[in-house]
Amino acid sequence: MNKTIFPQAKKAPIINKWLLIDAKEQNLGRLATIIANNLRGKKKSIYTPHADTGDFIIVINADKIEVTGKKLSQKKYYNHSGRPGGMKIETMEQLKNRIPTRIVEKAVKGMLPKGPLGRSLFKKLKVYSGSKHPHVAQSPEIINLV
Repeated sequence: MNKTIFPQAKKAPIINKWLLIDAKEQNLGRLATIIANNLRGKKKSIYTPHADTGDFIIVINADKIEVTGKKLSQKKYYNHSGRPGGMKIETMEQLKNRIPTRIVEKAVKGMLPKGPLGRSLFKKLKVYSGSKHPHVAQSPEIINLV
């Protein structure tokens, strides 16, 4: 019986690019999908599901992200300290006022694989609420979203 051999990433080091995405006036879900696919490296010919073949992503203007419908007032984010009675619930609007970058981070993290691979991919995501970022030295390539 012949087995099908799928292309896999080589053992040689994979060259990761730095990509810059401006989240201003972008839909949260569509943006998170693009970010997650680039973090996993799905558009690359060497994509392997169990290997880290993706790029580093820098997201700026995360505080200017848009959502449809009544999500600002109805969507809830839950956080538990692990102690009895330690559940904290806040709406998207409250979280956007307090930590605007957390909304993009949580949306992308939910789209990444669970386990050690997903955690290592998530570390390659850098989200900033303003238009300035400290990664100028990496000379990131700008991704234009239409």
